[in-house]
Amino acid sequence: MLAITRRKVIKDLLQEHKSVTITDLAARLDVTKETIRRDLRAMERDNELIRTHGGAYVLEGVQNDIDIATRQALKIKEKEILAQKCDSLIQPGDIIFLDNSTTAWSIARKIVNRNLTVVTASLEIANILCNSPTIHFFLIGGEFSRKSMSFNGDGALRNLQRYFLDKAFISCRSVSMKYGLTDISDNAAMMHKLALEHSKQGFLVVDHSKLDNVSFTNAAPLKDIDGIVMDQPFTPEWQEYLLANNINFY
Repeated sequence: MLAITRRKVIKDLLQEHKSVTITDLAARLDVTKETIRRDLRAMERDNELIRTHGGAYVLEGVQNDIDIATRQALKIKEKEILAQKCDSLIQPGDIIFLDNSTTAWSIARKIVNRNLTVVTASLEIANILCNSPTIHFFLIGGEFSRKSMSFNGDGALRNLQRYFLDKAFISCRSVSMKYGLTDISDNAAMMHKLALEHSKQGFLVVDHSKLDNVSFTNAAPLKDIDGIVMDQPFTPEWQEYLLANNINFY
């Protein structure tokens, strides 16, 4: 199979699934993994995809639901920066909410030895924190999603309604000045909205690539959050907007 044909197949798969793995592509196209790596490098140079360890992904599309294994391998350095910043915002004894994002997994690993109460619907965060002697832990039940490794749906929302929090740390797929926080599913959006409503302070935690984009469904207007935590400095335009709307930025 010619390289141009392989890359057309890869592009079609990315449009459908938003992410691909080298192992799957090599088997599907009956070529070596090194051949696929060369294809992915060439396609990245042409701005057709973003490579990651073991595969590649694309960001375009308002409902781009990248699988969790891919998301876990993305932007590891950025997530560490975000986790460090969030850790500095948390006081001993705080009751905090962590969503089911892979960014929240990094926050959980950062706070594992702190004296806190943590509420989450994430099974992965439960695994990170369950053996901590200092964390008072509440896992929200509901319908389990293997794709996100978390609980969601009406059951999870009803469980979260019982709790009131000092701080909520949530991520989202996209954020814009015009449309606020947007995400890929109603489940995620409703969980984020409720967590913000039940928290004294709500923090949006995102890497810089999520700014000035829009996803499928609205989660909350920017006025509903108290601060945005980002891995890089905000542009002057964003700083002006956040200052004008009394939203802290970190």
